[in-house]
Amino acid sequence: MELFFEILFYISGFIIVWAMIGYPISLKIIGKFYKDRKLEKDFSHRPTVTVMVVAHNEEKVILDKLNNILELDYPKDKIEFLIASDNSTDRTNEIVRRFIKETNDVNIRLFEVKARKGKTNAQNEAQKTVITEYLVMTDANSIMDKNSVKELMASFTSDEIAYVSGRLSIVNQTSSDVSDAEASYWDGDMAIREIEGRIQTITAGNGALYACKTEDYYDFNPIQCHDSAMPPLYALQGKRAIANHDAIAYEKAGEVIEDEFGRKVRMNRIILKHILPDVRILNIFKYKWFSYFYFGHRTCRYLLWIAHLIVFISNACLISDSWFYTMTFCGQVLFYLLALIKTYTKTNNKYLTLIYYYCVTIIAQWAGVYNILTGKAKPFWEKAESTR
Repeated sequence: MELFFEILFYISGFIIVWAMIGYPISLKIIGKFYKDRKLEKDFSHRPTVTVMVVAHNEEKVILDKLNNILELDYPKDKIEFLIASDNSTDRTNEIVRRFIKETNDVNIRLFEVKARKGKTNAQNEAQKTVITEYLVMTDANSIMDKNSVKELMASFTSDEIAYVSGRLSIVNQTSSDVSDAEASYWDGDMAIREIEGRIQTITAGNGALYACKTEDYYDFNPIQCHDSAMPPLYALQGKRAIANHDAIAYEKAGEVIEDEFGRKVRMNRIILKHILPDVRILNIFKYKWFSYFYFGHRTCRYLLWIAHLIVFISNACLISDSWFYTMTFCGQVLFYLLALIKTYTKTNNKYLTLIYYYCVTIIAQWAGVYNILTGKAKPFWEKAESTR
């Protein structure tokens, strides 16, 4: 029995350490061997593009978004705009219709989804009306840099590139410790994605701004989201999903933990499937670096919820065996106590905030698993007001 607990302890401990420390470090080392491989761009590549904005009850921000997309620097005869309204019940549709009427010199249209089934379903339905060569997807509360479409299109330099993700820039990083922690997380994750894309292909995208070839678009189940589903799909097809971080979208992060926690729960609404979405990923001989990337960047992270529980329980069962297990158990207890101290004292200490934010992330994974097992996972949600 002792050997059993030791196996559990070291496997779960490895998953945690590899996901948060080992994989990022290993990728930086591997990236040095590919330092001469740069992101290629061809700014003469100006295909026809549809910029799709999905919105549900976004009356607070939709006008700003509409004005923003009209400022994009791209040939007017090669770009059109599509607002996919996911059964909005506020003034969103009214605002869009009025805007279209007042700007009749621009190719912009409204697609109204009659039954609310979430962002992915709205994209699936609206995409069927698209006739341009490429699709650019963006959120209603994201403000696009004027050169973002040019940058995305310039990245499609070969037929094997099917997807390009932009960079999300958090504009309210200093507004609260929550938004600061989220911004720090994104900075780290963007660095990882840049290396992955440069070497072969990224494992996940960014819902605020990304592009794909219209012919490569795939109708995913509405419970899925393009961020986590598209890049693996293309990788398994032998195509590439890359990141161009010069294509920028600006967005507010949640400023209160309730908003950020809710967002993370929604992100984990299909976490069990994403641990290994397709067994073919294990074929490292065929998919090469992608197999390694997915295991370190996705599989291990999606297992953190169960790994933390197992490492804690197995460690408790081994605590009397040696000073090492006593120290590791005390370290775990101290880690969680520090998160509780942050919870009750509301201190702005940077390190306590990071520990607290990490623990909230793990709890959100557990909430996502609970929703899946109880049938409560859903493809739509109420937006976080502090991000608007």
